[in-house]
Amino acid sequence: MAHTLVTFHAHPDDEAIATAGVMAKAVAEGHRVVLVVATKGEHAGFGHEMLEPGETMSGRRVRETEHAAEILGVSRVEFLGYVDSGMMGTPENGADGSFWTVDVDEAAERLAKVLDEEHADVLTVYDDHGSYGHPDHIQVHRVGVRAAEIAGTPLVYESTINRDHIRRLLEQAVASGNAELPGGLDPDDLPDPDDTTFGSPESIITTMVDVRDYVDRKRRAMVAHASQIAESHFFLKLPPDMFREAFGFESFIRRGAPDGAHDTDLFAPLP
Repeated sequence: MAHTLVTFHAHPDDEAIATAGVMAKAVAEGHRVVLVVATKGEHAGFGHEMLEPGETMSGRRVRETEHAAEILGVSRVEFLGYVDSGMMGTPENGADGSFWTVDVDEAAERLAKVLDEEHADVLTVYDDHGSYGHPDHIQVHRVGVRAAEIAGTPLVYESTINRDHIRRLLEQAVASGNAELPGGLDPDDLPDPDDTTFGSPESIITTMVDVRDYVDRKRRAMVAHASQIAESHFFLKLPPDMFREAFGFESFIRRGAPDGAHDTDLFAPLP
């Protein structure tokens, strides 16, 4: 049976990194996929040198998102119309109209309207700390959870980073003699298992989706966001086998899942 998956993200390019695999997989299996983005990433710290005369960063990032969505087979792209909040403590973070300052219920109503129109079966948001503490990601969690309550969306998944998986991959790379890890990464740089500021421990992850069959499409979606993920970015400079293992699994926490739940597909709990 075909279902509808709505993925809710903070900025353009977040979808390519966090959920592009499950999006491409869902499309390949005959489901409808809808992408909703809270902001247009106006306050991006990168890519300004790429802008053409008269081109805005928001305009560039919208076009990149549409290109990435086409690569993934997304049926509909919606922007909620809020302004990028920047990082905690920056002037943009507290500015009027920023996503971080918006009333949660008001924003949730906007998202719930899309969920209702699409008869959404599944919604993805972020975990409660936005995977790494970004204010807009935390707000996606708050707004998304509330919108699902309003719309009665049956399944809500919190996209997160499996920090144990990432640590294992880095340790394996070091053990194999690949000491020159992209971006200067080192297993010792990762938070300890009790640190709640980065991703989630494997013990609380309910759903680990193997998307390695779609990792080439996921990489192409990343490349589509050229203003933010340049060819020199360490994501794209990973050796193919490391990229496949690092980005070939997407991790989620299913809200309301019973203790001990372990699924390998977002649609598995549906009747």
